[in-house]
Amino acid sequence: MTAEFKPFRLKGFINAPPSKSMAHRYLIGAALSKEKCVISGVDYSEDILATIDCLKALGAETEIEKDTVTVNPVNFLKTTSSVLNCRESGSTLRFFIPLALCTGNEITLQGSKRLFERPLDIYENLCADNNFRFTKEDTNVTLCGKLKSGEYKIKGNVSSQFITGLIFALLYLGEDSSIQIIPPFESRSYINLTISALKSFGADICFEDELNIRIRKSDLHSFSGCVEGDYSNAAFLEAFSYTGSDIEIGNLKADSLQGDRIYKKYFRRIAEGTPTLDISDCPDLGPVLIALASLKNGAILTGTDRLKAKESDRGLAMHEELSKLGGGLIFGNNTITVPKQNLRRSESPLNSHNDHRIVMALSLILSEYGGKIDGAEAVRKSYPAFFEDIVNLGAKVNIT
Repeated sequence: MTAEFKPFRLKGFINAPPSKSMAHRYLIGAALSKEKCVISGVDYSEDILATIDCLKALGAETEIEKDTVTVNPVNFLKTTSSVLNCRESGSTLRFFIPLALCTGNEITLQGSKRLFERPLDIYENLCADNNFRFTKEDTNVTLCGKLKSGEYKIKGNVSSQFITGLIFALLYLGEDSSIQIIPPFESRSYINLTISALKSFGADICFEDELNIRIRKSDLHSFSGCVEGDYSNAAFLEAFSYTGSDIEIGNLKADSLQGDRIYKKYFRRIAEGTPTLDISDCPDLGPVLIALASLKNGAILTGTDRLKAKESDRGLAMHEELSKLGGGLIFGNNTITVPKQNLRRSESPLNSHNDHRIVMALSLILSEYGGKIDGAEAVRKSYPAFFEDIVNLGAKVNIT
């Protein structure tokens, strides 16, 4: 799919789409509970559909009606199903590997080649330490082992998804357990989201101190709730307001635990000068911060190593596309410098790198200069209605 842009400005009100991060956590929490749960406000992005597929494959009954998913967990993790399709969702893969290890059965998790290029070392080492099978190939990993409650240690400077996945599994196993996080600890906010979501179902989980999580035996119960708005995707909408558009965004919880809510502060700092911004706790903001800084006076981003292991190498992807527009980035040790750019329209199409956040970040830039993005369908991964929403606000975009 190609998106062709003419320069435009946006104006109007829009609700932020539902949080993908919270939807994952509520849906899995519902499957871990003992009773039927109803989760509303679900946006059916490719990643969320992958999680729903995996819940079904592991025995949870799910019923979808409009934006609501009803989950009946009666047979969850009691199935003999052996294949889970994670599509391209890193969250789904990392959340379900420990859950698969709760069954004691041989289970294969499959997905795209790029998905399995992303790190899984934490789980591979866990399996090796426990003499479990862990066989990784280009598009799948096959596991066999029986995880037990107990004490675990995980590095804190890798994806928080590993920690969340282990929390899900230890909660299911039903005995007191703990996770010690080896510093430095990045993306703490995502663990706070996990704990908050699971407490809705009655889970007894807490940080005992800065680096230790206690998971106590819990009698989980039914929960029905609505997924809050997503600060991650809202950032890509509100960024337009810093380039001349006038957008008001609703459906954002003021006291949200989402780390990406910091975008509001970071955008203001970019508008005011050439700031240094730490993105170690909000790596998903990397592309939009690079895009906005490229249209302003530049910025220095620190904590950028995590960008290499996303749907694309996001720093390199943005550099390659900015180069087509007459700009570029400077890479350092866990830093990316966005110099002041002198951008221009590219007569060659830009490349999405099959990354939803790259598409949305490039859309911001092309709202200024016009141009094309090939592979724009990547937005379906997290924000299927992105182009429809910005067109309704006045964007001049033709999709072919």
